[in-house]
Amino acid sequence: MRGWDVANVSDIEALPGPGSLQWTPVRRHFDIRAFGINAYTSAKAGDDVVERHTEMTGHEEVYVVLTGSATFTLAGETVDAPAGTLVFVRDSEVERAAVAREDGTTVLALGAKPGTPYEPSAWEHWYAATPLGEQGDLEGAIAELRRGLELHPGHRMLCFQLARWQALAGDRDGALENLERAVAQSEHMRRWAQTEPAFDSIRADPRFPAPA
Repeated sequence: MRGWDVANVSDIEALPGPGSLQWTPVRRHFDIRAFGINAYTSAKAGDDVVERHTEMTGHEEVYVVLTGSATFTLAGETVDAPAGTLVFVRDSEVERAAVAREDGTTVLALGAKPGTPYEPSAWEHWYAATPLGEQGDLEGAIAELRRGLELHPGHRMLCFQLARWQALAGDRDGALENLERAVAQSEHMRRWAQTEPAFDSIRADPRFPAPA
């Protein structure tokens, strides 16, 4: 393998991200292991291009507006960010979000935790699994989530998402086992399980988690 690679952002297959965003998995494409890097594209002006969040993992983050224009909100303050703007958020507790001001705005996000070896985030695995499952590749979705759990054993969202696809694939025992692991860590997931359509086939099982 050569020691370098190159790609245009448009060369990397985009996947559905949170809300209406498209997620371009840059880190996964290159198998980058030193820091997180992903691109997000908003289909139309007025949509989120960075979802509202804080970085409770302690990551520092840089956002680079590659195309279009965005308005960032950082700890309640707004910043106009045309193409070429870099926004650095050093404090992981700062709430940040960005809204596209033009159709097709793309923002590149880079981050890692200072002084700590980088570890790919668990969310990448359920983002990657979701389109596989929705396209009918249940086994592909299950395999992707299992890979995530090898890196993040017992992770509550990975367990919950794995349970969803296992239930839809007819693996009742596997689904109930992973669902129990998830709800044991999160009352929010216990509530979510009560209305999640993917669990309709296992809801009557006495092992199904009871409401709080």
